[in-house]
Amino acid sequence: MKQIKARMKNFLTDHLNLPDDIVYNYPRVTLIGQIHLYIENHTGLIKFESNEIEVRHATGIIKVIGKNMVIKNLLKEEIVIEGHIDNVNVTKGERSDSN
Repeated sequence: MKQIKARMKNFLTDHLNLPDDIVYNYPRVTLIGQIHLYIENHTGLIKFESNEIEVRHATGIIKVIGKNMVIKNLLKEEIVIEGHIDNVNVTKGERSDSN
């Protein structure tokens, strides 16, 4: 069954020119300068502090490190973060710490 799903996804991306992030449910992360971060295809907010934000996506975690960060917009599948953004780390799997 997994092989059939994989083949179907490959067909959708290769032949129908559908974007990978849509077919595979990847997060789309857009950083504008060091002040605006847009995260699409998220599945929830895990942690929010002014210097660290963690967001869950279908296959892992997006960790944002910075200063004076605020969540400007929080929708079902989109988050907009503003502030001084120093680092964005996208990982596969669960959080590594137990906070």
